[in-house]
Amino acid sequence: MEKISNVTEFVFLGLSQNIEVEEVCFVVFSFFYMVILLGNLLIILTVCVGNLFKSPMYFFLNYLSFVDICYSSVTAPKMIVDLLAKRKTISYVGCMLQLFGVHFFGCTEIFILTVMAYDRYVAICKPLWYMTIMDRDRCNKMLLGTWIGGFLHSIIQVALVIQLPFCGPNEIDHYFCDVHPVLKLACTDTYVVGGVVTANSGTIALGSFVILLISYTIILVSLRKQSAEGRRKALSTCGSHIAVVIIFFGPCTFMYMRPDTTLSEDKMVAVFYTIITPMLNPLIYTLRNAEVKNAIKKLWRRRVFWEANGK
Repeated sequence: MEKISNVTEFVFLGLSQNIEVEEVCFVVFSFFYMVILLGNLLIILTVCVGNLFKSPMYFFLNYLSFVDICYSSVTAPKMIVDLLAKRKTISYVGCMLQLFGVHFFGCTEIFILTVMAYDRYVAICKPLWYMTIMDRDRCNKMLLGTWIGGFLHSIIQVALVIQLPFCGPNEIDHYFCDVHPVLKLACTDTYVVGGVVTANSGTIALGSFVILLISYTIILVSLRKQSAEGRRKALSTCGSHIAVVIIFFGPCTFMYMRPDTTLSEDKMVAVFYTIITPMLNPLIYTLRNAEVKNAIKKLWRRRVFWEANGK
């Protein structure tokens, strides 16, 4: 069947149709986005300047912060600008690129969180073999795997959508281009495509979530053999990881594990994994991690020293 499309742009309905609510959201989300940028850049700077790359945990944390910046930047700037716009539009090409970016960076983040859980499992359950198992070469290969996995996932999502015809209407009941809201606008039967999308995204979200739960359960059980000090340190680190996993995977599972349907709550749920989680990650990892806090203090002291000496 030949693809016939006459839609060259889409119109977002946005978070709200109330002007006053949108003005408040503009201020709130502008602040959130600044926190995302500054917080994650601080972690990247701290890891690089503090020479924490030698630790696999901080090696992956550095790239998690980078992915968080990219992930939120795919949707947040456009959403913030649209909050003050009378007509919220995006071109067809822009929509497909945004869809690709959301799933590429979102899936990459899922895989990085899974790798970080494996890192904690090895560190706590096999401490004597930790540096042998998690050497730099293996870390690089696992990181490369997360990027390749995210790319393959997003390419599949976009390939399923881009071959569909769009004849109108062109209003997307969301604040960014995601698969389910866009599928609703296709002027053809999308039952099979919707099923494949759900199977693809759902398997990755739920499968990774289950793996993470099993990993952290094993870690928590193994802590009974540790000393009181060892348990405290391990719980502090794992506690931050578990908090991120719950905040990120809860909304993701809600969105992508169900059939090809959209709900009125979807937009607010999407805010959690596109904006709230990237904003909370730096806070969670810095406030719950003594080593990161110490590295930030050293970085700050160095800056004060430079300023005092006029450098």
